[in-house]
Parts: sequence; C-alpha cells; structure tokens
Amino acid sequence: MPPPSDPDPAGAARVQELMGGRFGEMSTFMNYTFQSFNFRNRQGARPFFDLISNIAAEEFGHIELVAVAINTMLTGATPATDKAAFGDSSMADLKDLAINPHHFLAGGQGALCQDSRGNPWTGDNVFSSGDLIEDLTHNFFLETGARNNKLKVYEMCDHPAARALTGYLLVRGGVHQVAYARAVELLTGADLSKMFPSPRIPTDKIPECQPHIKKKLHLKLYRFSPDDYKEIAAAFNGAHPETGEPLEVVDEAPEGALPNDLPSQPAVFAPDYFPEEIAEIAQKLRKKAGLPDEPLGEVANPADGKSTVKKAAKKAKSKVT
Repeated sequence: MPPPSDPDPAGAARVQELMGGRFGEMSTFMNYTFQSFNFRNRQGARPFFDLISNIAAEEFGHIELVAVAINTMLTGATPATDKAAFGDSSMADLKDLAINPHHFLAGGQGALCQDSRGNPWTGDNVFSSGDLIEDLTHNFFLETGARNNKLKVYEMCDHPAARALTGYLLVRGGVHQVAYARAVELLTGADLSKMFPSPRIPTDKIPECQPHIKKKLHLKLYRFSPDDYKEIAAAFNGAHPETGEPLEVVDEAPEGALPNDLPSQPAVFAPDYFPEEIAEIAQKLRKKAGLPDEPLGEVANPADGKSTVKKAAKKAKSKVT
C-alpha cells in the first residue's frame, strides 16, 4: 500500500462500500466464516470445507487492506498539529465536502464498519443455508457482485491507495470466483463460469492489476494454515476459465508487507489532542519495563510521518481555498 499523499476524504467515503457494503469484504468474510462454522459432516466433504474456510481466512486480511486504504486516504485531511491548518477551525472546511462525517466525528479519522452511505454493516448480509451446493453457488455470485463493485470504486477514485487496493482485490476476487465455480462444477457438472460469464473485467488491461497478474496471483490459492486446509487441491484444480492456465494451490500464506505508521491526527483526538504526551508516557513505561528505547514493533516508515501529513494538509488546504 502506498504511503499517504494527498488526502481524499470524499474518496475514502466511496471506498467504504468495499468494507461494509452488501458485497464488501465484511460480507465475504462473514459469509464464508459462518458457512465454515456451520459446516456439517466436514470429514465427508473435507475438500469443500477446507476451500470455504481457507478463503474466509484470506478475506480477513482483505478487511485490513480496505481499512488501510481508507486510513491512508483520510491522513492529512485535518492538520498534523494542534495548530489549525484550515483556518480558524481545524475541520471547518470539511463541512461542505462530500465526505462521511462519521470518519471524523466517531471514527478517529479512520475506517468504519459502514458502507458508502454511512449505513452500518449488518448480519443480514450473511447467507449460510447449510446446503453445500446452495452456499457455493451463493458465494460465486457474492464474488461476482464484489468484483463489480471494486471496478466501480476503481473508476470513481483516482487516489493511489484506492487504485492499489482495487487492483489487488480485483485479481484475488477473481481467484475466489473461479474457486467457487470450480467447486460447483465438481459437485454438479454445471459450469457457472460459462453460464454466467460476469462481470467481464479485463484485469490484464488495468495497470494496477498487471503486476499481480505477472506474479500469477490470478491462478494461485494460498493455504493460510500450516496444519489445516490440506485438501484444497482436490477442489481447486484444472484450467483457468479465461486464460487456460493451470490453477495452483500454494502451501503457504503469501508474503506480507510492513505497514505504514500513520501519523497522529490531533484534531480528532487520534490518539490524543497532545500525542506527544502519550509518547512520553509510553517511553517511560518502556524504560521501566527494561525494554529498549526504540519500539520493538516493525513498520515501513520508522518516523512518525509528520512531515508527510503536513505536506498533505497543505495541498488539501490549497484545494479548498
């Protein structure tokens, strides 16, 4: 995920659809999670249980990715210090923008479990019938709607974080769509990919998708546990329906990346109006516990990022004045 650049709170409100919308990552994660919880006769249908459970594990990571993108886009929308960057009030110039005000009023300038309209995600979006073929068919169409929405958000947002997010998720969502279609075909003989070739998204022509396609991520289903989900290969195999390339199960999780340490946003008390005081307290506690002076956690940018967010806030101010 790219580091913060120009803030885009209006774009962040649109990306929220990929978090808490009917076809958002909360929905895919919770659908597959409850289907795995409720799965009966797991040993008798182990390849399909492993498939659903493993994809649920990947979807949890996608929720984090969407949150990171939203938080990145919101960084710099308010000043990085307690001195106003937007005039007399640190948030006055936000009031007439097409934003989700909850990002600032209730969310600490961060991601929320809401859709693009500000409606909270609901468990009504979860479908877990207990009927394996019905659930798998539902999951295929859930991924269809999810990829459709990702393309729409891609076209509505030109922020680097939104484009990086949707480029990656379009590719990985395509893998899940293929996985569920293949599972239904193995159980019933019905090829959903041919019956319902939707959405028709030329990911190979989308710049943000191309690096992931070059790495063959459109063909790979990663196994997210060293001890579980060992029978995925029995259900995820054959040729990719669009490219004809062989599908592949990778016996490990994909390589991760260190997160950007996003700077404080004192105007919304995140993590406080005077974050330096919290840093001082943490430093004293660290010393008292016999820990090193430097924090032990790893981040992509060891500094607090104030210079980055100040530049972003300046650019935002020039746009609204």
